[in-house]
Amino acid sequence: MTDHVTDTGLNNQAAHVIAFIQELKLSDIPPEVVTHARYLMLDLLGVAAAGRQTRTADIIIDYALGCMAAGGDSPSVPILFDGRLASTAGAALAGGMMIDAIDAHDGYKPTKGHVGCALLPSILAALAKTGQLEDMDGLLTALVTGYEVGSRCGVALHRTASDYHTSGAWMAVAVAGVVSRICGLDAAACWHAMGIAEYHGPRSQMMRVIDYTSMLKDGSGWGAMAGVSAAEMAALGFTGAPAAIIRDEECTDIWETLGKEWLLPRQYIKLWPVCRWAQPAMQAVLTLWQEEAFDIQQIERIEIETFHESLRLASPHPASSDEAQYSLCWPVAALLVALCEGREVTAYDVSEAALARADIHSLSGRITLTEKAAFNQVFPALRQSEVHLYFRDGRHRSAFSAHTRGDPETPVSYAEMTAKFDRLIAPTPLAARAEGLRQICLNPAAALPEASLMESPLNQLLFSSN
Repeated sequence: MTDHVTDTGLNNQAAHVIAFIQELKLSDIPPEVVTHARYLMLDLLGVAAAGRQTRTADIIIDYALGCMAAGGDSPSVPILFDGRLASTAGAALAGGMMIDAIDAHDGYKPTKGHVGCALLPSILAALAKTGQLEDMDGLLTALVTGYEVGSRCGVALHRTASDYHTSGAWMAVAVAGVVSRICGLDAAACWHAMGIAEYHGPRSQMMRVIDYTSMLKDGSGWGAMAGVSAAEMAALGFTGAPAAIIRDEECTDIWETLGKEWLLPRQYIKLWPVCRWAQPAMQAVLTLWQEEAFDIQQIERIEIETFHESLRLASPHPASSDEAQYSLCWPVAALLVALCEGREVTAYDVSEAALARADIHSLSGRITLTEKAAFNQVFPALRQSEVHLYFRDGRHRSAFSAHTRGDPETPVSYAEMTAKFDRLIAPTPLAARAEGLRQICLNPAAALPEASLMESPLNQLLFSSN
């Protein structure tokens, strides 16, 4: 009979992954990767600031406070951009769903999903629990570790599972490993934590929430919670089955590059707060506008040729912010209106105020969608769309988008990422923290705003409620 405690299924491939998680040092990471990690952190915090203003964030914070408070002598940690206390898993859940509430966070094309959304709030919660929040080197090393492991977990799950699962399914495993590192678990406990997280992680089916859009989004908050919970359970001696996506020899090529080939810089950056699958069509519209501006009132109809997953977004007349973010027609129409008004597409364009605008609804209702087999064949490595504008005077203009700005092939500058952060945080009550957050992420040696005697600057910036 196999002893489920001593026979852990830790093969050489899995041991390599565990060693990377536990032993990586900041000095091992190329400086340009560390710099990019700083900007990804700033980007995620900007999205979190916008997400904190949503009904989704209010609900999940209330849930975490009411149902996931730390009991007895267990440590409590503050919830991101709120400050009230919950369990470590509760804070990770709230932070993950807060970021996911505005679909403007980074992603990795081969996973068809997102690493940072579940990762950053889990790291912050674990660092707060263990009293390491001021260790910026430790935070950055954990962040890079999570992006490298998480990106590969997503590719491995998609290769070995027949269904298309949300990011929470595979990020739970990566989060468990990174939180185990922060909490000082040994290799055996870390391996159990990753196995627990894979077993308990949300195997949520992505296309269900595309067809029936709701606050569920990409499962990142639940994946964060599952990963943090798994690490805390393993620390107490709870055991798990081997994490299949880590040890499966069908995935050897995925894991053998860990520590040699850095995937963090290959994450894409979203300039617009909507599903990435809608953005190739938006990019094509922007291309047409930049070539020659036009009167949007003279558009008779719009045809969009796109890939299957993008086509499923549809939703010309969303009734909620979540539906607007998981739409194809709405973002294209909103972009046209924004261009006409001389402004950027921001979180406003998926807000209740924007959803009440008849001009955006009118344009959105004139859009027809067609699935194109050639675009399906190159997905997810490429997300391509072609847009045709038909004007009332008989003119016809078309543009094809092979890459959206922010893809690794067409990267945005760090100045553009900073400007995006400013656009996201500026309309929120958190705007006064913008400069401090920029400094702590990008230039931690610089002077920070004064803090009270009881709180560190970072603690105030991330967790203060006012």
